[in-house]
Amino acid sequence: MDWKKKRMTKLFSVLILLGVAVFFLYPLDESINLGLDLQGGTQVVLEARDTDAVQVDDDAVRRAMSVIQTRVDEMGLAEPIVQRQGERRIMVSLPGVEDPNQAVQTIGQTAQLQFKDEDGNIVMTGEALSDARGAYGGDVVQRPVIQFELTREGSRQFGQITRENIGRRISIYLDDELLTSPTVQSEIRGEGQITGFESLEEAQRVALLLRAGALPVPVEMIENRTVGPTLGAIAIDRSLKAGLIGLSLVIVFMIFMYKLPGLVAAISLAFYSVLVLGILAGLNATLTLPGIGGLILSIGMAVDANVIIFERIKYEYRAGKTLKAAVDAGFKRAFTTILDANITTLITASILAYFGTGMIRGFAITLSIGIIASMFTAIIVTRMIINFVLDKNIMAGDKIFGLSRG
Repeated sequence: MDWKKKRMTKLFSVLILLGVAVFFLYPLDESINLGLDLQGGTQVVLEARDTDAVQVDDDAVRRAMSVIQTRVDEMGLAEPIVQRQGERRIMVSLPGVEDPNQAVQTIGQTAQLQFKDEDGNIVMTGEALSDARGAYGGDVVQRPVIQFELTREGSRQFGQITRENIGRRISIYLDDELLTSPTVQSEIRGEGQITGFESLEEAQRVALLLRAGALPVPVEMIENRTVGPTLGAIAIDRSLKAGLIGLSLVIVFMIFMYKLPGLVAAISLAFYSVLVLGILAGLNATLTLPGIGGLILSIGMAVDANVIIFERIKYEYRAGKTLKAAVDAGFKRAFTTILDANITTLITASILAYFGTGMIRGFAITLSIGIIASMFTAIIVTRMIINFVLDKNIMAGDKIFGLSRG
């Protein structure tokens, strides 16, 4: 009875896993994020510029890339790409962005926040801020503001500044542009508000810049290209056709060569497809054209594991074992071969994911997910279905299983 309980536990586990995958996939047209090459978007090339105070060097460009990466991540885009081009240039790819001008304004603005006293002296900068959020605020009339919080040192510093300037104005500038110039009424510590915004969207955009920090050097846009989704639609259509044709040929081949086990492998492939797409949707991953290639490639690898298992079952059956014994031995002895083959591929995919960027990394990640899912479906799902067929004596027989003693 123990083995029956184990099989029932496996069955319920697989069904739950399938249900979770379907949950993440619903609705299908909204569950999978598409990359720049498939859905279109904006591609911007920025160039760092020297100033009287700061000269562009390798460290400055690296820090600028880090700030820009933080900004685009805050925008909530699916798999934005920030990469260096040459000594001074930074290329930014933003999938799904329809307003390139606003995107450029967000990622390319220097965002140097300064607090100045009435004599024009800079008394504090944006580095003292720990958080900033756009919201509606105000004592009497609700208006767009930035509500900011200060670091411990910033709070101490701002408290001293406001205490020494009660009754005087503290002006707040963003990139030398005056935002607001309030009169200090009392000592302020910990948090405050910045006014002077025409809309909540503007306040939220500037708050994003303040959270990400100022660029160490100014950058200038030298190229702004909008990528249309037309090519992506064609690529998706052709990839789906190629995948369906390849999957159909694989299923026909498997059924022709292995009869009932081949049909079981086809069912496992369907489970595999739902599982992989569900994992991608659950991880909020972005699918690119190379990623689709990785998925189609992993389908072939999923079948490869089944071929190894079925050939081993044939070998064990010809050696004189019963059908059930041959199936058990086939799965057990094929496991090591499948594991070794997939581990070597996973190592290569891991190297590509670690050192690669953009679409190369997307290919490596989808391939890795596909390999792990293919091992699970081949070793667990396929075996579970075949054992169910044998236990229930459903069409059980040598010929149905494509086996012979010869």
